[in-house]
Amino acid sequence: MRNDGVIQFPPAAARAMHAGRLLIPAKLRDARKVARLTQGELGEKIGVTRQAVSAYERGDKSPEPATFQNIAETLGQPVNFFTTPDGPQFGNPSARFYRKVGPDTVRRNDACGVLSDWFVQTAKYFDNFVNYPPVSIPQFEPKQNSERYTFEEIDRIALELRKAWGLGPGPISNVLALLEAKGIVVCRYEMQGENVEAFSFWNGMRAFIFMASEKDAGVRLRYDLAHELGHLVLHRWIEQSEIEDKRSLKEIEAEADKFAGAFLLPSTSFPNEIYTTRLDAFLPLKERWKVSIQAMVYRCRDLDVIDADQALNLYKQISFRRWRKKEPLDDPSKIPIEQPKLLRRVVELVLESGKKHPDDILNELRLSREWIEIFCALPAGTLRGNRSAEIEPTLK
Repeated sequence: MRNDGVIQFPPAAARAMHAGRLLIPAKLRDARKVARLTQGELGEKIGVTRQAVSAYERGDKSPEPATFQNIAETLGQPVNFFTTPDGPQFGNPSARFYRKVGPDTVRRNDACGVLSDWFVQTAKYFDNFVNYPPVSIPQFEPKQNSERYTFEEIDRIALELRKAWGLGPGPISNVLALLEAKGIVVCRYEMQGENVEAFSFWNGMRAFIFMASEKDAGVRLRYDLAHELGHLVLHRWIEQSEIEDKRSLKEIEAEADKFAGAFLLPSTSFPNEIYTTRLDAFLPLKERWKVSIQAMVYRCRDLDVIDADQALNLYKQISFRRWRKKEPLDDPSKIPIEQPKLLRRVVELVLESGKKHPDDILNELRLSREWIEIFCALPAGTLRGNRSAEIEPTLK
C-alpha cells in the first residue's frame, strides 16, 4: 500500500506468482515455437539471456513477475495460458502429414505441431456444448500386405468413397462443405513467411485438416483438401517415422496426389468429356469440374486418355503461356475460395444460446482471443467480450 492510501494491485503475472501458480515450462516452449523464435531471440525481446530462457523451459528457474509479463505480451498469450496445463483432446494423436521434412522445415513443422494441438483443444472445448457431425471416413489398407497402394487400388478406393458418401459421377460443388459434413474439422491459417500448403491428422476418432490461407485460387485449395482427404482415408496406419523418412514421404505424398485426382475427377465420368487434346479445350472443363488444368492433364495421363508425348506437349504450352503459377479462371470471382464454416457455426450457437459468454470461452480455453478466432473462422473481435455501452440521449 502506498502512503497516500491507494492500494497497488500487482499485474496479472505477479498475481499468478503470488498465488503459487508458476510458469509451466512446456507451455513457454510451445508458445515460443509458434512464434518461431529461438531461445536467444526470445531472450532479446524480453530482456534476458538465452541461458535464462533455457532455464525457464527446463523448469530450473522461474521468471520474475515483470519478465513473466513480458513473455506473455511478446508471445501473445494470456498469463493463464502459461500457468495451467493443456486442455483435453479427443484422444491419441496420429502422425501429422507434413509435405516436407528435414532441417529446413524443423522450425515450421514444430510450430504446426503446436498449432494442431491448440486447434484440437479448441474443437474439444466446444464438443461439450454441441453435437459435431459424426465422422464418416472409411479406412483402407493396401492389398496383399504391401506398404504401398497401386494406382488401380487408389482409383477404386476413390470411387468407393464417392459412392459411400452418396456422390454422383459429376463434379463436387463444394469440397470443404462436404468434408465438414462428414465430420472433418477444418481451419485456415496463413503462416507468414512460410510455404505451408496443408496438413492433416487424426486425434482419437476425430479427423482434422489444417489449411494454408494464402492460396489465391479456389481450384488449388480444393485439390489440397482432396489430397489431405487421401491421407485420412489411405494412411491412418502410417507412423510419424515414415513421414520423417524422405523416400517414404515421397511415396506417401504421391499416393495422396493420385487419390485427389481420382476423387475430384472420377474415372467413370471425367474421361468421357475429353474430346480433344487442345489446351484451350480444358478451360470449360476447369469451370465445370473446378480442378486446375495442370491437374486435369496429369489425370488424363494417369488414365491413358493421352500419351506421354501429348502430356509433355500440353505442359510445354502451359509453361509458354505462363500458367504454371496462375491459370485462367483462378480469380476467386470466377471460382470462389471455399471457407470453413463448421466451427464458426458452433461458436455462434454457443453464444446465441447463452451457454457461454465470450469472456467464459477465453477464460476456460486459456488461449489468446486471436488464435481462437482463427481456428473457428470468426471475424476478428468476435470474442472481444463486453464493449462500452453507447449512450444515446433523447429529446424531452
